Amino acid sequence: MIPENLRYSRDHEWLTEGSPATVGVTAFAADALGDVVFVELPEPGTLVKAGDPCGEIESTKSVSEVYAPADGEITEVNVTLSDEPGLINTDPYGAGWLFKLRVTGDPELLDAAGYTALVS
Repeated sequence: MIPENLRYSRDHEWLTEGSPATVGVTAFAADALGDVVFVELPEPGTLVKAGDPCGEIESTKSVSEVYAPADGEITEVNVTLSDEPGLINTDPYGAGWLFKLRVTGDPELLDAAGYTALVS
């Protein structure tokens, strides 16, 4: 199920409203990745541009880049993922969040209906 209260990138990241916004990967992406075994996230204070790679998720199947869903500054990372990267699989919209982003500008993101159409 795709949460209605989030916005989505075409690269399968989700973003909450507000600033700082919480960012994670969608359940669709987590399922495609398979069992996540390692996560590399940007340092707090890092400036990112929408669409640019800013981290990596390693699974038993592959290594995938994490893309910034919007321009902004990383304010916090989910340090729990260092010890429990599988949270991305088991709770992608909750405890498996990746980082918090102080958003600048107005990112071009999809609503839940638009993202559903993208992955259907």
